[in-house]
Amino acid sequence: MILYTTMPQELIFPTEESVFQKQNIVEINGVSVLVNEERPGEHYIVRILSSNPADYLNDQFSPGQKVTMMR
Repeated sequence: MILYTTMPQELIFPTEESVFQKQNIVEINGVSVLVNEERPGEHYIVRILSSNPADYLNDQFSPGQKVTMMR
């Protein structure tokens, strides 16, 4: 099936709610980041939620970095 439309794919085929249930906003060393749970206790960083440009240059907060957190 071919769709000829100017609408973004995300509006036509929305992401399932279960994907967003695994995401949490946490604070690591004073920097807020959005993490996605891979396994219980193991997360990886999806994006940085900071207004400080220096936080984006810190390799510790790079998207894809593994983070271990205990509840």
